[in-house]
Amino acid sequence: MPARPPSKKTRKSKKAPQSPRATRRARGGLRWLLLALLLVPLVSLAFWLSLPSAQPLARAFPKSTALMDTRDSQAHGKAHKRWTPVPLARISPWLQKAVVNSEDARFYEHKGVDTKETEAAIEKAMERGHLGRGASTLTQQLAKNLWLGEERSLLRKLRELVLAHELESLGKERILELYLNVVEWGQGAWGAEAASQQWFGVDASQLSPAQAAILTAMLPAPRRRDPRHPSPRLVQRALEVLDLYGMYHQLSNVELTRERAQLLELLGVTRQPPPPPEPSPAPSDAPDDIDESEP
Repeated sequence: MPARPPSKKTRKSKKAPQSPRATRRARGGLRWLLLALLLVPLVSLAFWLSLPSAQPLARAFPKSTALMDTRDSQAHGKAHKRWTPVPLARISPWLQKAVVNSEDARFYEHKGVDTKETEAAIEKAMERGHLGRGASTLTQQLAKNLWLGEERSLLRKLRELVLAHELESLGKERILELYLNVVEWGQGAWGAEAASQQWFGVDASQLSPAQAAILTAMLPAPRRRDPRHPSPRLVQRALEVLDLYGMYHQLSNVELTRERAQLLELLGVTRQPPPPPEPSPAPSDAPDDIDESEP
């Protein structure tokens, strides 16, 4: 048998040495990576530490809110503020129902952020080409009123989402109680008690369904919507809020007819307007930002 020829030894290819410039670039990239790994936790920690705690609100009302302070600053410290916080038991159940029906129909279902409404708002914004209003839950609106005021930025939105989650630890009843006591209701009135006295001369516990519907219709633009000089939009929105009672089987048709007549009388509307469109549980003018302009 002929002997096999000796196998040729393969030469190991040697990598060309990196140039000093490439070496410096690689080391620089590594330094930036290490710096980012150090900064991200520090920035996150600073963000979390900058957020207020909701726990002091578990039993006490705040002494003021960010939005109240903003209004006072806008008036150069001369704002006339009427504010009398009261327990939820002293706020008409009709106002509680109207606000939840109109502003946040899934209030008792979500955990501070309504993902369904948020997705719908994002889709609408993409169609329009700009970010609109809507999708804010009562919890998010409360966070804005308490701590964020009228600031508008992506960082504010992030803080709002985190704070809404923090507020949920207080429970739904306490969130609703706080919201109804700190929300702005026009002409220096803050909270349900001051608003009831300001606009109807009654305690918050005595509000009728029609009166509650009017107050709720003011919420998207409380400084512009005046029940004593009602705009067509205020009248329309108040009737829509009233009809939500019927949609949720909280009032019968007979009761709705009676309350509709009272609502028109309260607003000084002498001519019967056309019936409002079918009410929706998530109205388009639920506020995402405070004090929207009147259409």
